[in-house]
Amino acid sequence: MKDKITIKGAREHNLKNISLEIPRNKMVCFTGLSGSGKSSLAFDTIFAEGQRRYIESLSAYARQFLGQMQKPDVDEIEGLSPAISIDQKAHSRNPRSTVATVTEIYDYLRVLFARIGDPHCPTCNHKIEKLTIDEMTDIVIREVQAEKKQSKNTNEVIILAPMIRGRKGNYYQLLYDLYNSGFAKVRIDGKIHRLSEKIELSRYKAHTIEVIIDTIPEVMLKSPKKDDRQRLSEALERAIETGHDLAGVIYADGSERLLSTKFSCVDCGFSFPEIEPRLFSFNSPYGACPDCGGLGTEEIFSEDICTTCNGNRLRPEAMSVLINGINIVDFTNMTINEAAEFIINIDLNDRTQEIAGTVLKEVENRLTFMLDVGLHYLTLNRKAGSLSGGEAQRIRLASQIGSRLVGALYVLDEPTIGLHQRDNEQLIRTLENLRDIGNTVIVVEHDEDTIRRSDYMVEIGPAAGVHGGQIVAAGPMPEILNDKNSNTAAYLRGDKKVSISRDRLKIGKDAIKIRGAVANNLKNVNVDIPLRRFVCVTGVSGSGKSTLMFEIMYKSIAKKLYQSKAKPGEHKSVLGVEYIDKAILMDQSAIGRSSRSNPATYTGCWTPIRDIFASTEEAKFRGYKVGRFSFNRPGGRCDNCEGHGEIAIEMHFLPTVYVECDVCKGKRFNRETLEVTWNNKNISQVLDLTIEEAVDFFKDVPMIYTKVKTLTDVGLGYLKLGQPAPTLSGGEAQRVKLANELSKRQTGRTLYLLDEPTTGLHFEDIQKLLDVLHKLVEKGNSVIIIEHNLDVIKTSDWIIDLGPEGGVDGGTIVVEGTPEEVARTAESYTGKYLKKMLK
Repeated sequence: MKDKITIKGAREHNLKNISLEIPRNKMVCFTGLSGSGKSSLAFDTIFAEGQRRYIESLSAYARQFLGQMQKPDVDEIEGLSPAISIDQKAHSRNPRSTVATVTEIYDYLRVLFARIGDPHCPTCNHKIEKLTIDEMTDIVIREVQAEKKQSKNTNEVIILAPMIRGRKGNYYQLLYDLYNSGFAKVRIDGKIHRLSEKIELSRYKAHTIEVIIDTIPEVMLKSPKKDDRQRLSEALERAIETGHDLAGVIYADGSERLLSTKFSCVDCGFSFPEIEPRLFSFNSPYGACPDCGGLGTEEIFSEDICTTCNGNRLRPEAMSVLINGINIVDFTNMTINEAAEFIINIDLNDRTQEIAGTVLKEVENRLTFMLDVGLHYLTLNRKAGSLSGGEAQRIRLASQIGSRLVGALYVLDEPTIGLHQRDNEQLIRTLENLRDIGNTVIVVEHDEDTIRRSDYMVEIGPAAGVHGGQIVAAGPMPEILNDKNSNTAAYLRGDKKVSISRDRLKIGKDAIKIRGAVANNLKNVNVDIPLRRFVCVTGVSGSGKSTLMFEIMYKSIAKKLYQSKAKPGEHKSVLGVEYIDKAILMDQSAIGRSSRSNPATYTGCWTPIRDIFASTEEAKFRGYKVGRFSFNRPGGRCDNCEGHGEIAIEMHFLPTVYVECDVCKGKRFNRETLEVTWNNKNISQVLDLTIEEAVDFFKDVPMIYTKVKTLTDVGLGYLKLGQPAPTLSGGEAQRVKLANELSKRQTGRTLYLLDEPTTGLHFEDIQKLLDVLHKLVEKGNSVIIIEHNLDVIKTSDWIIDLGPEGGVDGGTIVVEGTPEEVARTAESYTGKYLKKMLK
C-alpha cells in the first residue's frame, strides 16, 4: 500500500485546482483562515471521495437503497483508505439519545444486567431466585390456604399456560393446533372459550391468549394429599413446558399470579417477565415506562418529569435488577469518572466474571477514552441534544475508538473545541494513539498545541472565500515552522501575535449580582459580574461555566425583561438587571434547521432583496409579487426540490447524502422566476454571491449594505448569502447572530453573552473578532463570554475562573480579577497557562 495520499486537481467549492501529497498513518493538520478551504479539502473532497468509493464497493443490491453519490470535483485521489468523518454537527436532537446510547455503552449495559443482574422484587425488595416446579407448587398451596375472599362464581383454581401476550393477529392456526393437542379451553383477553366452538379474533387488535391446563377444586388444595399435590405439580410443569417457562394461576377469589422457572418472588409472589436486554430498553414497550413511553417526561420535549417512573424511563421490573447493589438507571446517573471506577472495582464471582468479561471490557474501553478526552464530568444519562459541538464530537470519537479499526482515515473538525488548555494534552495523546495503531488522522484545527504536535501541516489560504483555496505551505513539523510563506508559522514562531488593542478598563460599581447559585454542580456560588466591561468566564470543562452564565444568569434576566417561561437553574437571587435594557444570548446553535434558512434570511436582508426583484419592470409586467421570489412557497420555487436546491437521500446506516436537484440544478427557483433580473443577476445568482461580493453589489441599498457589511466585519465575508444553515459550523452560526445584533441600533445598555466565539477561528481572525467585541464595550455595552482561548482571555477586563475541576469537583469560584491577578493565582489552571501568555 502506498505511504501517501495523493490529491490531484481538487476544485470543490473555492479550491483552485490544487494538488497535494500527504503522508499516510500520520497525524496531519489542515489550518488556515476561516473560509480558506480547509473543510472543502478535508471533508468535501477527501472524506467525500472515500465514502463514495466505499458505497461503490458494495453490491448492486445494497447500492439501490443507498442511491448514487456524486463524485467530488477532483481529478484523482490515490492511496485513499476507508474514511470516517467526525464533525461537530451530528449530535442527535432526539430526546431519547443520551451519552450512554450514542457511545453504545447502554447497549452493553443492557446485556450486562440481563446476563448477570440479580432481580429483586419491586413489591417487597426480596432477592428473587429461579423457581423450581416444587417451589411453585408450595407457593400455590400456601396462597390457597391463606385467607382469601371467596368468589360467588367458582371454587376452583385454574392453571394456565400463557401463549400470546398483547400481540396483534387472528391466531386461527394456534387455536387449531391447541385443539388438536388435546386442550379443551383457552382464556382470550380475560374471557374463557371452549376450543371446540368457533372463535373469531380481529387481526388488528392486540390479544392475550392462555391455554387452560387444569382446573383443580380449591378444597383439594386446602389440605392437599399426595395425589392432590402431584396433580398440581404436573399441571404446573405442563404449563411451564407449554407456556415457554411461564405458568399462570387464577385463584377462586379471582386474583391471579404468574409463576416462572426463571424468576418469581417466593415471599409476595411477584413474577418477573423474561429478563433479557429489551427489558432495559426505554425504546421498547417491553421495558419502557408504560405512561411516558420511555421519554421520562410527560410529553416529548417537555421538562415535566413523568410521575410514574420519576424520569427514569423504565418499568419497575427493570429498575429492580441489580449488580453490586445498583440498577441500570443508578449506573447511567453516574459521571464518566464514577462509572469507570465502578466498572474497574466491580465485585463478581468466577462464573459471572466469565459471562461478563467481554462486555465489561467494551464498557471500560469507552469510558476510559472519554476520560482521556476530558469528558469525565458528563453523566451517562446526559441528553445528546444538550452537548456542545466539541463534546458531541469527542463522544462520537469515543464510539469510533471502541471499534478499534486499523487502516482507516479519520477526518476530524476541531476536536479541541470546548477543551481547556489543561485537557488538550489528553486529547492529543488519544489522536496520536489512533495514528500509532495504523490509521491516518486528518485534523482541521487552529489550536496551537494540536498544530505543534502534528506530524505534517497543510496551510490553505492565503485569505478566505475567493481569495483562498490555494496551498500556502505544506510540510512536516517542525521544518514548516521556518516557512516564511506560512501565516500560521509566523504566529507559532512568535513573529506575529494577537495584540491587546486597548487599555484595560477599571471595574466599576454596576454589576449583575448572582447569589446562592446551586444548580447542577454549582456550590452556593456568589459572584458579581461587572457591567460595561469585557468579561471572560473561564475554567476546565464541566466546571459550571454554562450553568452559571446561561442556566441561571441569562434565564433569570430573560424572565425579568421578557417574561420568559424558561425556568432558571436553582439560585437565591439575580440582582442588577435594572442596569441593562436588553440581554442577547448568542450560542452556537444553528440559525435554522432547514436548508432554506441562510445568512440572508436570518439577518433580515432577504426581505428587501425580494422587494427589489418584485419592483423590477419585468416582474411588474409579468404580474409577479414578492411571494414569487420565495423558496418557502409554491409558485416561483422549483417544485421538484421545493426550494431546497438539493434532494436528501436517506443512507440508512450512513449519514444522509444531499445531491443537487436535477431539475433546477441547485438554483432553487423555476425557469420563469429566474428570467427576472436586477443589475444583471437573477434571484439565484444573488443568493450565490459571497457576502464580500454582496457588500459591493448592494452598496447603494443601505438597508441591505449595513447588514452584509457587518457580516464581513465579524470575518464571514467568505460565506454565501444563500448558504444553507445546516452547513454552517457552530462558530459561524454564532458570528452570524453577532453580526445580526451589531447591525441593529445600539442602546449602549445591552448585555451580550457568547459561548466560545473563537470556535473555528484562525489567529488572524481572532484579532478581527476582538476588535468587534471591544468596540461594543466602548459603546457602553457589556460583553460576557465563556472562553478557553488564551489570546482572548488575556485581553479581558475581568476574569471569573470556575473550578478547580469539572463535575462534582468543580462549581466554585477559584479566582476573580484581572488577567494579571489570575495569572498570579497558583490554584487556577487558567492562571497557570495565562502566566506564560502574559510574559
